Amino acid sequence: MTRPRGFLAALASLLVALTLVPGAAAAEKADPKRWEPEIREFEQADAAMAPPKDGIVFIGSSSIRLWTTLSMDFPGMPVINRGFGGSQLPEVTAFVGRIVTPYRPRQVIVYCGGNDINEGRSAEDVLADSKALAAAIHATLPGARIAFITIGPNPARWSQIETVRTANRLVAAWAATDPRVSVIDVFHAMLGPDGLPKPDIFVEDRLHMNAKGYAIWRGIIGPHLR
Repeated sequence: MTRPRGFLAALASLLVALTLVPGAAAAEKADPKRWEPEIREFEQADAAMAPPKDGIVFIGSSSIRLWTTLSMDFPGMPVINRGFGGSQLPEVTAFVGRIVTPYRPRQVIVYCGGNDINEGRSAEDVLADSKALAAAIHATLPGARIAFITIGPNPARWSQIETVRTANRLVAAWAATDPRVSVIDVFHAMLGPDGLPKPDIFVEDRLHMNAKGYAIWRGIIGPHLR
């Protein structure tokens, strides 16, 4: 079957556009529906034992989900872990009404953005989506304090490090303009004297942290908890 020249030209233009626009194809990969089972598990756990109100909710991607010692690392603090999967910022925002708002927290700690960059989104996208997440939280919890943990460096995604650095700088500059928002810098403490990620703080996938990595986070994040 012979395609009209107009059709072929339009197809070529579309392919070029998707190639030239960072994150154009990747933006479609953020899909909150894929995390519905995990969110339902949180809700079932809440129904069995309601978490404390006026606490501190940790949300974000797998580095939060895998922080299984969270309550032990911050004894006496009303911390709630609601990290899920390999989530991206728009996916976390989609579930604010189910994993943040019900607890009426005094503070929300966010770690997210690395998966977004890995899917092709730009540093500017991460900034815009961080703002959208904060706006969603403040829409119903205007007095909540939000702290964004900087996207950490890791060996598995070292090729993306300049985008990570830029995203961290953009989010920090924006946070400085809003007294309800802050940034917790773990990035530099995860680097060795050679400027590369400390190899002994990661598990075998060279992406997620081991106990040594979480010990670094605990020491830095602890003083920021309200």
